[in-house]
Amino acid sequence: MKQMSMRIILVILAFCFFCSNGLAADKIIKMSTTTSTQASGLLDVLLPELEKDTGIRVKVIAKGTGAAIRDGMDGNVDVIFVHAKAREEKFVHEGFGTKRYAVMHNDFVILGPAKDSAGINGLTNAAEALKKIAGAKAAFVSRGDDSGTHTKEQALWEYTGLPLEKKMQTILKKGKKKEISFIHPPGLGQWYLSIGQGMGKALTFADEKQAYIMADRGTYIKYKFGRDVPIDLVVLCEGDPALANPYGVIPINPKKHPHVKYDLSKTFAQWLVSKRGQTVIANYRLLGKQLFYTDALAR
Repeated sequence: MKQMSMRIILVILAFCFFCSNGLAADKIIKMSTTTSTQASGLLDVLLPELEKDTGIRVKVIAKGTGAAIRDGMDGNVDVIFVHAKAREEKFVHEGFGTKRYAVMHNDFVILGPAKDSAGINGLTNAAEALKKIAGAKAAFVSRGDDSGTHTKEQALWEYTGLPLEKKMQTILKKGKKKEISFIHPPGLGQWYLSIGQGMGKALTFADEKQAYIMADRGTYIKYKFGRDVPIDLVVLCEGDPALANPYGVIPINPKKHPHVKYDLSKTFAQWLVSKRGQTVIANYRLLGKQLFYTDALAR
């Protein structure tokens, strides 16, 4: 009788174990996000707090914004967290996402070596800074990966008024080849170096080459002040409104992809823009420096 009772207890415990594991698995969502949210270290503090409050765990797939948006369009993820507002709004308008939640912002900065051969130090007009870099044919590193940063950079080159060229290029992302097209000033492969890499790798490459580069401020702070071997590049151009860098989160539309975990994704998005999520973002600092500024805290 005792053996029978023990077997029943073990069966019940096993059932509870598998049920709890199943429930935990059900609370995992997949998110495609820009490399800057990961490289800046923000997700390392943000996602554990989300799990504490909601039980939701997030599997992060970090890549350029363009690739993250394509993941959403294809239904490969449950939510995207990116920084290319016009593309995000188009994504929602076309029915791939349910709503864009404005989460936070920082800004882009143009970096370069302290010697500054192009003479852009102190400029607050980003297009003028790029025009001077092009005029000097000083080495400039572009991510060239169809990311939000790359999208912003191309827009700034258009503002320069310089003649631009269009290029189709194959890049390798996580072992997969991808065709992208982009515009650039004359000098591709000479002084203008398009490398098809994320922000962290592009910063490291630019530092090695002592080249100019445009980066989001959050990742720059991480690589300048948060590493044992910091990069040498310094901020030379900042403060232009055209360098604004807003981030949004968008749950994937279940009408397009019925298999997505929409309810969990919506909870995640709403947590990000809640007082709790916004406070975590606002309080994230590196050596006392704030990396992101909230866009929903006062709403």
